[in-house]
Amino acid sequence: MSALADLLRDRVISAGPLSIADFMGEALGHPEYGYYSTRDPFGVAGDFVTAPEISQMFGELVGLWCAQVWRTTLAPRPAALVELGPGRGTLMADALRAARMLPEFLGSLAIHLVETSPPLRTRQRHVLADYPVQWHRSLQSVPGGPAFLIANEFFDALPVRQFELTEAGWCERLVGLDPDGAGFRVVLAQEAEPRPPIPPETIALARVGDVAEVCPAALTLAEQIGHRIVRHGGAALIIDYGHAMSAPGETLQAVRGHARHDPLEAPGEADLTAHVDFATLSAAAAVAGAAVYGPVPQGLFLSRLGIAERAHRLRRGATPAQALEIDAACHRLIAAEEMGTLFKALAITPPGSPAPPGFIEQQ
Repeated sequence: MSALADLLRDRVISAGPLSIADFMGEALGHPEYGYYSTRDPFGVAGDFVTAPEISQMFGELVGLWCAQVWRTTLAPRPAALVELGPGRGTLMADALRAARMLPEFLGSLAIHLVETSPPLRTRQRHVLADYPVQWHRSLQSVPGGPAFLIANEFFDALPVRQFELTEAGWCERLVGLDPDGAGFRVVLAQEAEPRPPIPPETIALARVGDVAEVCPAALTLAEQIGHRIVRHGGAALIIDYGHAMSAPGETLQAVRGHARHDPLEAPGEADLTAHVDFATLSAAAAVAGAAVYGPVPQGLFLSRLGIAERAHRLRRGATPAQALEIDAACHRLIAAEEMGTLFKALAITPPGSPAPPGFIEQQ
């Protein structure tokens, strides 16, 4: 077993099975042995590739989105540009380069990155060396004031709890030990939850044997974002993969070396994620009084922002080989069979603000 697996095994022996959320949280975020604490997992040499690493077009369009929303929300000065889970800093670098098209927006910004991974902070410092950046471990420590917040593939890594509908009711799924104690397995809590924190829509659709996933951390964060935007102004753009409506389903998955991996095997050595429930995110932000737009499919969102036109401009100065790469990247970002429909965009704005770009049906 790995060092983290040994620690988790000892916890199960001493205190009983862990919730899946606890297991996931430790596997990803343990300060010494967690997945994000010990490596840069992005890119071909890592475990997965995100949209900003596929093409500069993604980050550029996100940056222009922020600039346009800033302009239509009375152009507050100063303003914060905040990214949650900024990876290698690629998206932010591309967004800031595109923001040069609106110098007054760029000049108004203080840049804040919410990042807990030491290796990724090091990479971000290098990529964003030309900009004054402040780092934070949580959104709460970002100073108040108008904020334009970006969260790309951040919510999918927040720990989820799982419940299974049995004849006795909803029982939480937990992580226990195999009979020989050598590995981990899913077990059910001995007693059903009298009031499980599951959306009513999911409960109405569930049948015995179905699994429901809930992400308390995501709902808390969405409500915090909503409260901040209502109080201070700005906007948030959340892009992730998941479903628009709440429904039963088990989506917890692990990726290692660009291939599927057993989520319970070798904790700390693989990326663990779960699909985002955009319906519950929207509801949490709305409870805070914010206006919510979407979700809309990523392909439609990027198309409305002009990704085809941006690709055309890039191709004009490209070699034939580079032009093929640009076309392939554009296809991967927007095609239905690629990232175009599974990935979705959600915007959170102050009440009464105009609908932000990408969420307006073009005439």
